[in-house]
Amino acid sequence: MTSSTARPGARSLLVAGGGIPGLALALALGQAHGPALRITVCDPGLAAAAARQRGRAYAVAAGARRMLDRLGIWGRLAGAAQPIRDMAISDSRLADPVRPVFLTFGQDREADAPFAHMVEAEPLAEALVSAAREAEIALDPVGVARARPERGAMRVALADGRVLTASLVVAADGARSRLREAAGIGWVGWSYPQSGIVATIGHARDHEGRAWEHFLPGGPFAILPLSAGGPLGHRSSIVWTERAAEVPALLGGGPEEVLAEIERRFTLNLGELALLDGPSAHPLAFGLARSFRAERLALLGDAAHVIHPIAGQGLNLGLADAAALAEAVSDAVRLGMDPGGEDVLRAYERSRRFDALAMAAATDGLNRLFSNDVLPVRLIRDLGLGLVDRMPALKRYFIGEAAGQRGAQPRLMRGEAL
Repeated sequence: MTSSTARPGARSLLVAGGGIPGLALALALGQAHGPALRITVCDPGLAAAAARQRGRAYAVAAGARRMLDRLGIWGRLAGAAQPIRDMAISDSRLADPVRPVFLTFGQDREADAPFAHMVEAEPLAEALVSAAREAEIALDPVGVARARPERGAMRVALADGRVLTASLVVAADGARSRLREAAGIGWVGWSYPQSGIVATIGHARDHEGRAWEHFLPGGPFAILPLSAGGPLGHRSSIVWTERAAEVPALLGGGPEEVLAEIERRFTLNLGELALLDGPSAHPLAFGLARSFRAERLALLGDAAHVIHPIAGQGLNLGLADAAALAEAVSDAVRLGMDPGGEDVLRAYERSRRFDALAMAAATDGLNRLFSNDVLPVRLIRDLGLGLVDRMPALKRYFIGEAAGQRGAQPRLMRGEAL
């Protein structure tokens, strides 16, 4: 076994996990501090970081977009980002011949300032990996076996037998984080009796930047606009929440049968449909770490929180984590402080835990409210949607929340430098 030991007083950070939030954190700190902060990203899947994101797409809120722009990533996406200019929400049964729209968002906003963009995950991951290499961040395609505090640093054993030391280790290794478990950080969570089905759909008519959210008894069926392409000229991503027990039957047939099930749920105004990518089904869960930190360890993204996809905020939460942690670490480095010190980690947790808890509770509540077919509940929620639709000030508030423009924000999410 070989050992790589940091120089006394050297500042170093190791990110365990090469997903989008982890790469964004590493890039932000690498660009801000260069060789003054030694940064390593460890993940055995780094060689295929972009390919493993294939088929996924994210709604990137305005705050996250400003962060990616500040990091030089947004310009690299070229025409891959599709503005969401408005959203329509309906609530109905699957067999209903008409799906009345109860609520719309976005029409009162400036056309050049959409509250979100749809971005496919593969080009986003490719851009982050490329920029990280340019910033001379070490991308190490190996897993982290163990990490433990030792004499004012974190001793990290890698899966290939090497041992590194770091001032701070960031657990960005997913909802089943081994580093979180090894640190003894508790987890509050449960599985939903639902699966999330994702696919890319081609359609003959232009979506015009409109997103749809159909609330159906099995769960929400979201149609999210993508940039133009495909054999029919236009594309959308679907996030289809369905009862887990029914997924094998829904997806067990051939492509024509699967497309027929999608057509039953799809909006009727986009013309001919084609299945371009997917579908793939993923179990859905709720989870929140009891703490976002331990000694010289910070939790990031899904290692800290897992939420229902009903509001499309999972990636935005992870990028907000990265922005807040980058700010806390950067301030410490500039002041000559220990970037893995208790004060730094406490500041990070204070800035993120309430936001994550509030979003997790909100998405859980929305899913429970809308994923049922109880008539009195349907009547009450539809009345509520209609009332919100008639209150412009309240609609603007909800748009601001969705765009990540409410409350205190880390500097990167305001478009400012670290």
